[in-house]
Amino acid sequence: MPSDCISYQDSGYFSPLMNDYLEQKENLKSLYNRFPTLENFGPQILEKQQNFNDNQRQILVNAVEEQYKKLTVSSLTQKNIASLKASNTFTITTGHQLNLFTGPLYFLYKIISVINLTKELKSEYPEYNFVPVYWMATEDHDFEEINYFNFKGKKIRWNRESSGPVGRLSTEGLDEVFECFEKELGIGTNAKYLKTLFTDAYLKHDTLAAATHFLANALFGHYGLVVMDADESNLKRLFIPHIKEELSYQTANSCVAESTSLLSGYKIQVNPREINLFYIGGAFRERIILKNDLYYINNTDLVFTQEEILRLVDEHPEHFSPNVIMRPLYQEVILPNLCYVGGGGELAYWLELKSYFDRSAVTFPILLLRNSALLASQKLAEKADKLNLSWADLFKKQSDLVNEKVRFYSTFALDFTPQKKLLQEQFALLSEIASKTDDSFAGAVKAQETKQLKGLDNLEKKLVRAEKKKHADQLERITELQNMLFPNNSLQERQANFSEFYLESGSQLIENLFTQLHPLRQDFTIIVVS
Repeated sequence: MPSDCISYQDSGYFSPLMNDYLEQKENLKSLYNRFPTLENFGPQILEKQQNFNDNQRQILVNAVEEQYKKLTVSSLTQKNIASLKASNTFTITTGHQLNLFTGPLYFLYKIISVINLTKELKSEYPEYNFVPVYWMATEDHDFEEINYFNFKGKKIRWNRESSGPVGRLSTEGLDEVFECFEKELGIGTNAKYLKTLFTDAYLKHDTLAAATHFLANALFGHYGLVVMDADESNLKRLFIPHIKEELSYQTANSCVAESTSLLSGYKIQVNPREINLFYIGGAFRERIILKNDLYYINNTDLVFTQEEILRLVDEHPEHFSPNVIMRPLYQEVILPNLCYVGGGGELAYWLELKSYFDRSAVTFPILLLRNSALLASQKLAEKADKLNLSWADLFKKQSDLVNEKVRFYSTFALDFTPQKKLLQEQFALLSEIASKTDDSFAGAVKAQETKQLKGLDNLEKKLVRAEKKKHADQLERITELQNMLFPNNSLQERQANFSEFYLESGSQLIENLFTQLHPLRQDFTIIVVS
C-alpha cells in the first residue's frame, strides 16, 4: 500500500488552533514559552533550574516513594524516582483520566510519546537526566467519562453511583465488569494475559487510583515510567501560596481572560470561574463560590470567612483541589517539568494559561502535541491495496471519498461544470439583449438562467446517484474498510481500547509503538500490525 506522509494539519482531525500552533503562526507566539524542538529544551532546562529547589525535590520524592510502596517497581523506575532528588534531573509529563482499563488507545500514545522524548533528550543533553511521568487525574469527579471502554465495538461499562474524586472510588463491582470482559476475550495466551492484568489491577486493589497506578506500572514500569497521584497533603502544601492567591484575589480569572482575548476567532476550550478551586470533603468535591465576602461550598452547608478559609488552607491543604484552569499550575509547581505532552484539546486550554503562569512566577512548560497513530492489520492494508486506496484517501471524509471514487470509476465525466459555463455564457448574451428592453424581460431571463442551472445541478446529482448504484459493490467495500479503521467516523485512537489489538499482537503491539512513534514529528503514524 502507498506509504503516505500525512501531517496532522492534513489529516482533517485537528482544530484550526492546533494547526496554527503547529505552524507556529505569529498570532499565537505570545501564548506559549518555547516551541517543541530539541534545541529549545536547552534554555527551557536553564529556566526551570532557576525556580525549582532541592526542598521541592525532596518532598516530591518522598510522596512518590510512598505511593510505590505496595508495588513491584522496576529497577529503571526506581532509578528515575531517586534521580529526582538531583538538580540536573527534569521530568516530561503527560496526564490522563482514570479511564477503565486505560480507556481509548491514545492513553498508550501519550505515555509512549513521553518515554520516547526522554530518550531523545538524554541523547541530546547527556549531562542531564529526564524522567517520564504519568500524572493520574485522581481528583476529577466526572465518572461518566471514565467508567467504560470499547472492545470490538461493544461498550464494557461499570455501572454504579459515584461522587467525589474518582481516584478515591472503591473498586467494588468491577468483578461484574470482568465477567463481561472475560466472555468477550475468549481463549489464548494474549487473552490470558489481559484477564490477569485486569484482575490484578481492579480486583486486587481497593481504589480506582491504586488500580490505575498498578495498571500503568504493569504496562510501562520496565520502561522507567513514574506514575504519580497529586491528591496528597504534602504536595498540596507546596501549592499553598497559589491557593491563597486564588482565594484572595481570583488571579486566574483575570489572567486567563487576558489570554483568551488573544484567541479571537478560535474555539475557547475552557472558561475560568471566579474561583478556580474545588473543596474536597470525604465523598464530595464541590466548587468554592465567593459571595458577599463569604466562601460557600456548593451543594453543602459549609461557609467560611476569608480568615477561616485561609487558615484552613494552612492546616489542611488537601481539602483544596485545583480545577482544569489551576491544575496545570499545580503540576508545574510540584514537578521539575520541562514539557507537557497532551492532545489537541488539552494544549488548547494550556494556551490560555501563559499569562497566569507569568503572574505566578512559574516557568511555563513546552507544549507538545502527543503522537497520533492508526493501527491496521496486514489484512486491512491488503484490502486497501486491492481497492487502490492510499492512506491519504482513507483519512478523507467518507462522503468526499465515495464521490471521488465514483468519478474515478466512471468512464465519462460526472461534472457538468463545462455545460454550466456554456449555459452561463449564453445567458450573458441574452442578458445583454435584455438590458436594452424593459425590466420584466430582464427578470425573465435571469429566472430562466437560475432554473436551467438548477436543472443541470439536479441532472448531475442523478447521474452521480446512478453511477453509485452501478459501482455499489466496490463503494460498499471502501466504506466498510474505512468504518473499520475509523469507527463511528472518528479516529480509531479515540474509540478503541488497546486490548483489542493486544489480543492479536501481544507484547509486539507496544514494542511496535515504541519503535514507530516519534514525539517531535508532526505526522500521523500509520502502523501495520501483525
